[in-house]
Amino acid sequence: MTNVYVAGVGMTRFGRLATQDVKSLTHAAVEAALRDCGASPDVLEAAYFGNAAQGHMEGQHMIRGQLALRAMGISGIPVINVENACASASTAMHLAYTALQAGQADVVLAVGAEKMVSPDKSRMFATFDSAWDVATVEHNKAQLARIGRGICAPHGSSSKKPYSVFMDVYAAFALDHMSRYGTTQRQIAAVAAKNHAHSVHNPLAQFQRSYTVEEVLDAPPIVYPLTMPMCSAVSDGAAAAILATESGLRRLDLRRSRMVRVLASVVRSGTDRPETAPDQHCTVHAARKAYELAGIGPKDICVAEVHDATAIGEIIQIENLGLVPRGHGGPASERGETRVGGRIPVNPSGGLESKGHPIGATGLAQIYELVMQLRGEANGRQVPAAQFAIAENGGGVIGIEEAVAVVTLLGR
Repeated sequence: MTNVYVAGVGMTRFGRLATQDVKSLTHAAVEAALRDCGASPDVLEAAYFGNAAQGHMEGQHMIRGQLALRAMGISGIPVINVENACASASTAMHLAYTALQAGQADVVLAVGAEKMVSPDKSRMFATFDSAWDVATVEHNKAQLARIGRGICAPHGSSSKKPYSVFMDVYAAFALDHMSRYGTTQRQIAAVAAKNHAHSVHNPLAQFQRSYTVEEVLDAPPIVYPLTMPMCSAVSDGAAAAILATESGLRRLDLRRSRMVRVLASVVRSGTDRPETAPDQHCTVHAARKAYELAGIGPKDICVAEVHDATAIGEIIQIENLGLVPRGHGGPASERGETRVGGRIPVNPSGGLESKGHPIGATGLAQIYELVMQLRGEANGRQVPAAQFAIAENGGGVIGIEEAVAVVTLLGR
């Protein structure tokens, strides 16, 4: 198989970026990635552009990538638009990776950008309404209520302010995990406190304030058992990666010793598995295949970035990736095993809860963080001697799991 490397990465700050639009965010992230590998735009042979919300927010469909890249002078090359819910950016990277492996090019760009923050809150939160089956909304709700049965929410533990329907989705996942494995709200809060502590050292994070576990528990509720610091905010931002074959690295005149190799990239879609079969989760299937392709296993992983749109998401996904045994995600998090300095650091960037979650950019922001970690360039959040890293990025929901899961393995 052709070896594929991440030659350069770039990322904007995530947050409420009132003066930025999709074009300017794309420009900033791509320019940073080009600068990172000392290249000019004319080396790019193709581009894969991840975006999920611009059609809903602005009415711009069909040619989003062509417009965003042309605004910064990149035109003529193939531009592939990728919309795959919150996994749009990681899917864009997967397609860039497969194009290089197929011998279609030697240097390609993967970029994700999203402009989501709006004064029209109802429109903003409605972005998420189409990330499940809009033809079966009541059935969707009933299915989630069924898996979340058995634990009663305390009175007054849901917000009266608008929030994304996916907070209800994750709350159901949380109640199911609590009922099935004895996971506690305090353990979920420990995940959020850990990620907010990590984000203090990430200058690109939307939030850079630390919380104690008690502060997370005492924060305003969203929907039980989730409080505000346990949930990702609506964000703007962009991230980009330039991928290259060994031939491409020679064209770029880059030292391979500084490059991070893509060991595996796997995409899987959700299934109609029964709720009693968590080991058939789409992320489990994706991770197993990725480990097989890379020739490594969960015990080899030094650092992970996972899709924690809420803190319970991190607990579920570290179990799906085999980083902790099934049902042990909560206790492991409470013991500090997933902190920088712990047994298996998870989300040193601060994760989606703290770093932010502009959905079309999130997957490549994970890659940005892991590349910095593997290069030893993550400063105050650096995981010592990191050699192998894993990213898990999910999107949408069908039934009782994500509609899509992307698992990427990187190594020095």
